[in-house]
Amino acid sequence: MSEQQGSMPMVSVGLWQIFLIFLRLGLTSFGGPVAHISYFREEFVARRKWLGDARYADLVALCQFAPGPASSQVGMGIGMALGGVPGSLVAWLGFTMPSAIVLATLGMAFVGFDLASVEGVLRGLKLVAVGVVAHALFGMARTLCPDVPRAILAVLAAIIMIASDTVTAQFAVILGGMLAGLILLRGKADVSEAGFGKPHSVKGAVVALCAFFALLILLPVAARMDQSGLFAVIDGFYRSGALVFGGGHVVLPLLQNAVVAPGWVDGETFLAGYGATQAVPGPIFTFAAYLGAALHSGGGIWGSALTSLVALIAIFLPAWLLVAGLLPFWDRVRHMPSMRAGLLGVNAAVVGLLAAVLYDPIWTDAIHDLFDIGCVALAFVVLQWRIIPVWALVGVGALAGYLAELVI
Repeated sequence: MSEQQGSMPMVSVGLWQIFLIFLRLGLTSFGGPVAHISYFREEFVARRKWLGDARYADLVALCQFAPGPASSQVGMGIGMALGGVPGSLVAWLGFTMPSAIVLATLGMAFVGFDLASVEGVLRGLKLVAVGVVAHALFGMARTLCPDVPRAILAVLAAIIMIASDTVTAQFAVILGGMLAGLILLRGKADVSEAGFGKPHSVKGAVVALCAFFALLILLPVAARMDQSGLFAVIDGFYRSGALVFGGGHVVLPLLQNAVVAPGWVDGETFLAGYGATQAVPGPIFTFAAYLGAALHSGGGIWGSALTSLVALIAIFLPAWLLVAGLLPFWDRVRHMPSMRAGLLGVNAAVVGLLAAVLYDPIWTDAIHDLFDIGCVALAFVVLQWRIIPVWALVGVGALAGYLAELVI
């Protein structure tokens, strides 16, 4: 198997290098979870070649199965592959910190964010995100759907998801892809590829999984016993992060139930923070930083900062525990011949999932006229020919959107 298809060269990556790469991604990754996954692929598969497309798609598939923020979990998984447990932590910190700081500051100020003032910038960033996702989809389709059966699987997966965009349909598509792979692709499976990089402790994985479920049980008990209300906050955000399937915007009803229903944050403040979250890069789950600061806005800057940090850690902790707990077992079973055949089908289904999301909501939300189509085509060409780095393309897109808004 070629390197691009799945093997990963033995590279020595320092924690500072991992942190700085993900910090840059955290500053420039606009467009939501699917766009984030596409940015990761461009950085670690296409540009640096530290992961192959097949292994990267395996990681994406695992994160689609697990509850939590899929793009952040993919980032944690990449960090764990490159730097072990510390690598996963610094990857999360770098990717999450920029938007978390901005949103926590807004929450402390207890103000909304006027999206109308940056409407042109947001338009340009959305168009760049469409180009990034389209480029990633094109590259993944060439590698993961090289024959007719897998191409058909991808098309069917896209059709199903466009017709029924639900978490149930997503699970059905992934499981259907695995079954189709087991039946149709046994002769195409290659079990020679290496693992996800640094070896992982099975004992540590078991501890992480036990901690994930133990916190789900113990935090509500601690919340009832604690008079300060701190454990109630931790429980509300931890449960929101642990029980959401599909990630991204799906977490909003859970967060609303956690903070608005008890009266910690009013509905207007909640919606203002959600609007601000759309204007910053990075994961949508950093909305928790805003909510944590807002619900303690009267307690001084340090009290708000502490509550914001607690909420942020609480909502992402279950995602990290699941990655740390599942990745070592995933790394073992994925080498079995039958599992490899099933994963070939899953990877094709993942291509279909990305295609469906590219159409709706990314394309339908961002594309309104021929000018938008031309901008996306230009972004695609820039990425395909590597004319400028992705981060520079993001800056150009934001500036072009702002200037276009002034002209129009």
